[in-house]
Amino acid sequence: MSHPPTSHPHTSTSTLRHTPSTPRDLVGIGIGPFNLSLAALAHPLTGLSTAFYEQRPHFHWHPGLLIDGARVQVPFLADLVTLADPTSHWTFLNYLRSRERLFPFYFAEHLHIQRAEYDAYCRWVSGNLPALHYGHQVDAVRWNPEHALFEVDFTQLDTHGEAEALGRTHTRNIVLGTGTEPHVPEPLRPLAGTPGTLVVHASDYLDHRDALLAAGHVTVVGSGQSGAEVFLDLLRARPTGREQLHWIGRTEAFAPMEYSKLGLEHFTPDYTRYFHALPEPVRDRLVPAQWQLHKAVDADTLAAIHDQLYRRTLDGGWPDTVLTPGVHVRTAGRIAGNKIELHLEHTQQGTRSSLTTDAVVLATGHRPRPLTPLLAALDPHIHRDHSERPRIDEHYRLALDPAITATGCHIYVQNAEHHTHGVGTPDLGLAAWRSATILNAVTAKTTYPLPTRTAFTTFGLQQQRPQIPPVRQIKALTPLADGT
Repeated sequence: MSHPPTSHPHTSTSTLRHTPSTPRDLVGIGIGPFNLSLAALAHPLTGLSTAFYEQRPHFHWHPGLLIDGARVQVPFLADLVTLADPTSHWTFLNYLRSRERLFPFYFAEHLHIQRAEYDAYCRWVSGNLPALHYGHQVDAVRWNPEHALFEVDFTQLDTHGEAEALGRTHTRNIVLGTGTEPHVPEPLRPLAGTPGTLVVHASDYLDHRDALLAAGHVTVVGSGQSGAEVFLDLLRARPTGREQLHWIGRTEAFAPMEYSKLGLEHFTPDYTRYFHALPEPVRDRLVPAQWQLHKAVDADTLAAIHDQLYRRTLDGGWPDTVLTPGVHVRTAGRIAGNKIELHLEHTQQGTRSSLTTDAVVLATGHRPRPLTPLLAALDPHIHRDHSERPRIDEHYRLALDPAITATGCHIYVQNAEHHTHGVGTPDLGLAAWRSATILNAVTAKTTYPLPTRTAFTTFGLQQQRPQIPPVRQIKALTPLADGT
């Protein structure tokens, strides 16, 4: 039976301080969808002491890209919990039930929901989990060998983002979910955010949409999903014959996402295990070669763009648009007041040209936030690969000195393991499975039973099977009686 969530007051700093005598079992740093998934699955486990800290004042998922009609590229079953525990209180379907929207959703027949609805669902979950603490900036993480615990220092922020109080908590395990940050290519960094120059990252698109619609000529840089959605939104809003839109990208084509059923099996735990077991040089060659699995464009979005362009030819003319793949920006500068000049190079032709535009939207993706500043004190204890990246085991744990891991204490990562776990790393469809894997390792038991096989494809001549983490003695964990 589902029970309504209960709201919780803002937790004071004093309740967040856990001393060495009363350490947390798990502290999450950052609250995006992945750590929110972990918090939701951890919530019904009694005896597991958790806290999740987030610098922002509340949850919001890519607000600048919640374009009207834009959809999540995975089915709604890829919510925070369902693929690990479909009986959880925190499923998307239970969210609809709590809003009395189950029947409208049933008749809408939407396998893929709108991004704005996914964001609203996540905010519903986040607003009702007491272990989440917003307005808390984590400053440093250290290992305390005397107590065999991690120390987490944080600053509690007021409503204006100013420091209000300092705190420290001790924990056996840490889960890093610090997410990604917008990537601005080097040639455009001097212009991005410069007053009087309209060069914005797509992550801030909606904040600047009115200014972009009012601009004369607009260039969208980036041939992935966000570039396609921004281009389509601008195209729909501009008059026929006076579109003045340019869309360029580095990829060889404005290519559709690989969405065949067997192709999607690259986003299964089976493929993740296979990829993790490959030699490091092989993994490094595979990652860029698999861009069409996760960095291309949804076929429906490409079709909608083509439909818009085709409609604008009905009177015999062509729309004032240019779509050119295989192009990268070499340099950029400001000319003639507020205009921008982009110096372009076509990779296959080896030709160069310049483009003058009034505004640029950088749909150039995101990169993982570097862990080094946060983990500076732990750097000597972190084992790295040949490219100086952290080694991460199959249970999403950083490889640390045995003196630390022998105590049963670990640091886990979410969405920072692309180099070790492959294309499924940022995929929402694997969020619940990864969270369950982490909780099984933290609790050293099968808290969440997970399937041993998830794909029809056998990746490699020898199938990789799940590895069971070593058992250690911890206090018993049981679900709450009411299931919440």
